[in-house]
Amino acid sequence: MTTDLADVPASASPRHDATAINRAFYDHLWAKVRWPAPERFNTWTLVDGWCREASTRLEVGPGMRPRLPIAGTRFVDLSPACVERLRAGGADAQCGSATALPFADRSTALVCAFDIIEHVEDDQRVLSELVRVLADGGRLVLSFPLFAARWTPFDAMCGHVRRYEPPRVLAMLAEHGLEIVESAGYGMQPRQWLVDFGMFWFKAMPRRAMFLYNHVLMPIGLKMQQELTLTAGTAALTNGNHDEVLLVCRRRALRNEEPHDGQPPRGSTTQT
Repeated sequence: MTTDLADVPASASPRHDATAINRAFYDHLWAKVRWPAPERFNTWTLVDGWCREASTRLEVGPGMRPRLPIAGTRFVDLSPACVERLRAGGADAQCGSATALPFADRSTALVCAFDIIEHVEDDQRVLSELVRVLADGGRLVLSFPLFAARWTPFDAMCGHVRRYEPPRVLAMLAEHGLEIVESAGYGMQPRQWLVDFGMFWFKAMPRRAMFLYNHVLMPIGLKMQQELTLTAGTAALTNGNHDEVLLVCRRRALRNEEPHDGQPPRGSTTQT
């Protein structure tokens, strides 16, 4: 029996397991929401150009909101309900965790993880895996919410473990050998009263809330999207003007780069 949204824990604090919260929330959501085409999102203009340059591509944790085209993209998601629907729509999708990607080292030219790392307790492990499968010269695209001071009850309800502070992001990416090439403000921060109203409906009347989401809120949201404009460097991350950021990263070039543990590359014999 599918968990009802009203049964989802109210917080992703250490008292609750973040994976369980995310599974409870998204297994139910992805089984019932409509599936907009990737072309309808404001990421499409950028994604379309990236895909033309990338012979191999992967989207981690797409849910039923994949931003990359179904044809030619591999998808990994924690939700069986999501994977089942993606496969039914012709996608190359499999169940898996962002902390243990089932792909070979340096095998993928375009790796995207939109709104993923904030949902995982071990975000360092996620970044390590994303970098591991990223091909030399490849492009890694990340998005995530910013500023702990802007935390709302909705962050907890939808399984966020954290919001990020810019200095931590810069340090974390540097630790994983990444540099930010471009950045953009991403997503939107609704008024708190609207967040509270939506949470009440999802908890008290989930079926009606799902109908409203599918037939009213999602169509309006797609129409109200603003153009996504990338600028060179880290400005969108560091200027304090955005509640969420999208980063385009590349691997820093290292001389005489070798596996850090002296062992053969992880996943080098994994079928891709």
